[in-house]
Amino acid sequence: MDRRIGAQLYTTRNQMKTIGEFEEGIKKLKGFGYQVVQISGIPLPAKELKQVLDAYGMECAFTHRAFQDFQKDLSEIIEYNQTLGCDSACIGSAPRDYLMSDDGVSRFIEEMNRIADVLAENGMFFGYHNHCFEFVKRNGKTIMERLLSESDPKKVQLVLDTFWVQCGGVDPAAFIRSVKGRAEFIHFKDYAVSPEDLMTRQFAEIGYGNLNWDDIISACDEAGSRIALVEQDDCYGRDPYESLRMSYEYLKTKGFH
Repeated sequence: MDRRIGAQLYTTRNQMKTIGEFEEGIKKLKGFGYQVVQISGIPLPAKELKQVLDAYGMECAFTHRAFQDFQKDLSEIIEYNQTLGCDSACIGSAPRDYLMSDDGVSRFIEEMNRIADVLAENGMFFGYHNHCFEFVKRNGKTIMERLLSESDPKKVQLVLDTFWVQCGGVDPAAFIRSVKGRAEFIHFKDYAVSPEDLMTRQFAEIGYGNLNWDDIISACDEAGSRIALVEQDDCYGRDPYESLRMSYEYLKTKGFH
């Protein structure tokens, strides 16, 4: 796995609403040491984003867009990612309406495969980012198992989120190993218990929660994952840039840069 740790910009989505704010944020991340980002939750033109990234020597590993965007105008998605220099176009998850029944899951997979075929024709692949609800089990099989078994591994890859795998009741490292060859990108996201509400789980800076990062990192290497990106959905009042800095500093102790 690439030892350049990336920043998932969904973490700073509220601080990057204009191209000026985006440039200011990229400058901060570069100062921390980040060299790679993921564009997510930042509805700005790809050409302008690319100009800023190039100016600071930053690479966009991949993007997240809504599944509805793929259905509405797939050619725009392809152009968007090509402009940013990405060979993968990913979604944050399936719309939940699809996941409420076996028939809905079947319809989603059919549509996902159709989209993946078109992306493959353009030298790209489709990425699926998990939450916990893909680990719902129906008739002895989880939604995640269906997503994997009913799609082409050469065209559909995972953006595997460690927090949400843990939330789904599955060990992240074990799951990463079980999907060797399909866990293309990893969202490093730590899992903690709220000190204010002892029954509530919460996001945490990497190394400040309870996940076993040595085992997760080893699993990523064994599974052939391409790169990992730090994400924190909520920083609970802390400056998101400070959270990304803390995570970066921890991962430096694990051999990342």
